[in-house]
Parts: sequence; C-alpha cells; structure tokens
Amino acid sequence: MALKTVAIISPGDMGHAVGRMLGLHGFEVITCLANRSERTKRLAAEGGIRDYPIMSEMLERADIVLSIVPPGLAAQAAAEVAESMSASGFCPPYADCNAVSPETAKAIAKRISEAGADFIDGGILGPPPSEARNNTRFYFSGERAELLAELDGKGIVVRLLGSGIGRASGIKMCYAALTKGTHALQTAVITLAESLGLAEEVSHEFRTSQEASYKQITSSAPRLPIVAWRYIDEMKQIAQTFEAAGVTPKFHEGAAAVYY
Repeated sequence: MALKTVAIISPGDMGHAVGRMLGLHGFEVITCLANRSERTKRLAAEGGIRDYPIMSEMLERADIVLSIVPPGLAAQAAAEVAESMSASGFCPPYADCNAVSPETAKAIAKRISEAGADFIDGGILGPPPSEARNNTRFYFSGERAELLAELDGKGIVVRLLGSGIGRASGIKMCYAALTKGTHALQTAVITLAESLGLAEEVSHEFRTSQEASYKQITSSAPRLPIVAWRYIDEMKQIAQTFEAAGVTPKFHEGAAAVYY
C-alpha cells in the first residue's frame, strides 16, 4: 500500500513540523481542526496542512493517521477518532506517536482496533524536524508498522521494532526517562542552590568540574517554563512504565512534581 495522504492529529509544535517536511517530500498532509486552538490553526497553515473540518472527511481521504499530541491527550484523541471511524466506516491505519507508556498504548490499540482500524505503536525521539535538521527519529512497532517505512528519509528517520505493541512506546519511555528526567534533576539542583544562597558558588563549581552538565543546564533551563506543562503527564507515563517493569516509579513521580 503506497502512502499518498497523511493525516496528522494534531498539528502543534511537533505535528506541524512533521507535516511540513512530509509535504515538502510530496505527500498530501491533512488534518481536522474542529475545536482546535487558534494557535494550532495558525501552525497548520504554516505547515501547509489542509484542514477538513469534519473528522470523517479527513478519515475518508487518509492513507494513514499519525497522532501527535501531548501525552495527556493521547487517549482522548484516539477516542474521538475511533468514534468517527465507527460511525463513518472510514478506518485508515492509526499510528499513535505519543509519549505514553506501553500499557497506555495497548489500551489505545484496543479502542482503535474495536473501531475497525489497524493500530501502530509509535514513539518520537528528538526535536521537530526542519530542512536544517532532519534526524527526528520515529520508532514504530505493530503488525502494520512496515507501512511507515515509506516515510523514512522524507524529512524524518523511521526505525521499525517488530510486531509487538508497546515496543515503540517503550523506547520512547526509556529515552525520555533519561533526557527529561535529567532535566528535572538539574532543575531541582539549581533551585536548591538558589534556596541555599549558593547559586553563584554552585554554578562556578559546575563550570569547572561538570562542564557538560553545566552547559546542558544553561541551554535547557530557559525553555522549561514553556514546555514543563506537557512534561508532567509524560513523567507520569514514564513512572507507570517503570512500575509495570518492577522498577521504582518514585524518581519520575518526583520529576513530575518538579515540572509542576
């Protein structure tokens, strides 16, 4: 099955960038902007993404649906799509690319499958793609994951992880546990130093003995107030993943508290 039309829910910071790059590589990229914010509508326009205001109209035209939303909205987005699939009979494959636990991915898979569509588990690693930076990695797993291989090299990198639902979301959980978990620890440390009246002294020590960590702190800290709200649910999903694997969830439960 050749992919020609890719539907993206929702064209936010990551989604519109992915859509734009796919559009530049010849795909028709569409979405449904019903009940979306003015900002999302603006980003969709910037990404060259065509809007179909009725969900079933988008599904009728789509060869594949990519769900790219904040993790706290992943289940809701899937439920809305599944409801439209059940009502309309238009059931293209659905790839959930969100930062959710394998357990959440399996629950979403059940809802989508019951609506009549094939489910593909996904995980995105790296920042939004652009012409200058096209190494955003999309991991996919599931019985129909090979469908997404066609997107490889089209502004993104696609890596397949076999047929198991939970494998792609699992690698996302491992990756974000380290990257965003580290950011939370760094944020807690500099907050503590400030509270103890030692901000200057701690900064000097880190500059001289922990240069790599210091550079990471100074580069990531200014952006955290903008993105922390979406990291909270991601940390909760990571904690759930750790607990299901028999590893303490408390570190990332604490990380979620840091991001509040």
